[in-house]
Amino acid sequence: MKKNIVDLQGKLNALLHSYRDSFVEGAVADYIPALASVEPDFAGIAVATIDGKTVGAGDYQHAFSIQSISKIFGLVMAMNRLGDSLWQRVRMEPSGQPFNSIIQLEWEKGIPRNPVINAGALLVADVLTSHYSASKLAFLGFVRKLANNEDIRVDLDVYQSEFTHGNRNAALAYLMKSFGNIEAEIPDVLSHYFTQCSIAMSCEQLAQSLLFLANKGIDPLTKQVICSPKDAHRVNAILSTSGMYDQSGEFAFSVGLPAKSGVGGGLIAIVPNYGVICTWSPPLNSFGNSVVGMKLVEGIAEELGLSIYH
Repeated sequence: MKKNIVDLQGKLNALLHSYRDSFVEGAVADYIPALASVEPDFAGIAVATIDGKTVGAGDYQHAFSIQSISKIFGLVMAMNRLGDSLWQRVRMEPSGQPFNSIIQLEWEKGIPRNPVINAGALLVADVLTSHYSASKLAFLGFVRKLANNEDIRVDLDVYQSEFTHGNRNAALAYLMKSFGNIEAEIPDVLSHYFTQCSIAMSCEQLAQSLLFLANKGIDPLTKQVICSPKDAHRVNAILSTSGMYDQSGEFAFSVGLPAKSGVGGGLIAIVPNYGVICTWSPPLNSFGNSVVGMKLVEGIAEELGLSIYH
């Protein structure tokens, strides 16, 4: 699927100019104090294509807390390590509940609905903690390799803020432990999870690091196999149905791309056989998705005809 990227720079600049002031419709995440202090008027967009080009506009090279976008990297690592047995411990269905729902987890006996709600991501964090002697270093190393950048770091202020205010995630982890679906010690699982969420990356770095999902599991820049084509398909399917929290159906309806958002204001969208779009704007709507980011992704997908359902 070859897409015309002539004057992509101009399109990104125009879209950013059109939408960046829409941030007044949203609010910066405040339940993690370190995120509440981020200036609301940042906005950036980057598009990385599988032929090696990256184009960006606005604050696309400014690092921000990737938060739930980190769930993609963790899921790929866990799939590579456990294979199909992972799906006995976490399902692949949309949740239809808030991303941090305790009630659903209780109903379903400690088996999370999917790996991109918080309970599922904590289960994945347990897999990594249990199967790597230094899971946090392994995770950071994996991200650095994909982004081809050794300078990517964990924001320790965000990490401390997450750990101090992470009681609901602790409750989810202990509930799964009570059902026998968490193997490691809970403080170790939480420490891993908060570490991965606190990694700081730019739109440019995120877009480039996820190109393998647009290229059947192969990093198009290094030619390394990151995951199997089947697992790339599975990750994209989960992102299509569940990656945008309770707005996933609406996003599929209006945009039609596998996507994942984070409460740091980041949003990535995978365009199979083409590339990755990444946006960042901190103010969120009531679903926890970036107001400006959603408009930017929808705008560029519409302009270039990128929906997977075309």
